[in-house]
Amino acid sequence: MDDTQIAKRLEILRVEHRDLDSAIAALLDTGSTDQLQIARLKKRKLRLRDEIALLEDQMIPDIIA
Repeated sequence: MDDTQIAKRLEILRVEHRDLDSAIAALLDTGSTDQLQIARLKKRKLRLRDEIALLEDQMIPDIIA
């Protein structure tokens, strides 16, 4: 993947991460008792965060000092 593709993928992942955050907050605000669904959303959010961090690391050039 080149930097342009990585940047596009990062933007998509960040939007999805924000959407999941909103969905989790909405479920918690409504007093949802579906803990399994909330746990799945949180797990997905963590996977997205890990993928975002990995892609961000790829965009930073290796500097050999």
